[in-house]
Amino acid sequence: MLVPKLRFSSLPHHFHNTKLLFSSSSSSQFSQWSGLQSWRESPLNEDRFWGPNGPRPLLQSQYSSKDADTPNSPLEATGSSLAELGALVLSTADPLTKSKLSHLAFSRWRNENLPIGVCQPPSRPARPPKPQLVSPKEIPVPKNSRLPLNAYMLHNLAHVELNAIDLAWDTVVRFSPFCEILGEQFFADFAHVADDESRHYAWCSQRLAEIGFSYGDMPAHNLLWRECEKSSNNVAARLAAIPLVQEARGLDAGPRLVQKMVGFGDHRTSSIVARIAEEEIAHVAVGMFWFISICRKMNRAPCSTFKELLQEYNLELKGPFNYSARDEAGIPRDWYDSSSRSKQDAEENQNNSKQLSEVYDRLACLISMESEHSSLNRPSE
Repeated sequence: MLVPKLRFSSLPHHFHNTKLLFSSSSSSQFSQWSGLQSWRESPLNEDRFWGPNGPRPLLQSQYSSKDADTPNSPLEATGSSLAELGALVLSTADPLTKSKLSHLAFSRWRNENLPIGVCQPPSRPARPPKPQLVSPKEIPVPKNSRLPLNAYMLHNLAHVELNAIDLAWDTVVRFSPFCEILGEQFFADFAHVADDESRHYAWCSQRLAEIGFSYGDMPAHNLLWRECEKSSNNVAARLAAIPLVQEARGLDAGPRLVQKMVGFGDHRTSSIVARIAEEEIAHVAVGMFWFISICRKMNRAPCSTFKELLQEYNLELKGPFNYSARDEAGIPRDWYDSSSRSKQDAEENQNNSKQLSEVYDRLACLISMESEHSSLNRPSE
């Protein structure tokens, strides 16, 4: 069986030339997302239908006759390990079936206590005939897409969520040979991410159908998967490229997309987008947690390692940034915003100057008091 050529312990060769130890600077102080443990321990989320008042489980009467998991045609996630189940999801072309299989795979692994296992992922995930995949420059602008703005935005979001299912499962399957090094929780977390993303795709697909459209009605780009392919031999680069760059970019875009839907008058879609954006914080936080963990295993400084990976893998950071969401997910600002370090340095210098000024004032006061005391005690001539 083929495994990644570049072993987990072998990040790009230049990382081994200089040993980067942790310092006491602010860059090595990390604030972990407060909800990480409760997210990990949460029960299976069956809220795969968006009802009048938000997400809820799908009722039997709401299954379409064309659905693959109707009682007459049960959908099965066959496999004896998490890695095998993930490879099955990656090999499934139909988007809705992929979404449902993703949930079944995660459910089976959780309920049946299956091992992580080892499996080889397909070279690229199976895809439906539509949408046509084109370069990002060939994606039509909203007015030329023949879709209303809400359908246009939902289609783009559905495409992102479908790719996110595959990105998470590819991380599980591709790095399964390194389970002993990474630990079972690594794979549990990314399988959980895949389950969340499959639920998000289901909501987008449902809402597209409600307004008279479906996934595949306009072209889409393959940029997300290209970023995934770049990092196929390096787990640290995978975490930098996907959770800390691509998914963090989703945190930035979420509030703007919500406002666009509100402005368009589609409050139902805006509610779906807002919930997805809120749940994506967990995925960025998971990426941050494991990136730091891996850097510490290799005795690397996370901030400088992240920036070196950005350069090595040509990963682009683009604002405007949603600072509050990124802060909550635990990404330090000086990792992605060059002005943040300058501002922080200026603030530190200002605080230091203020403290020195206070010390000088106290010293001057003490000298003055001592001088006055000496003059009072001096014998008169």
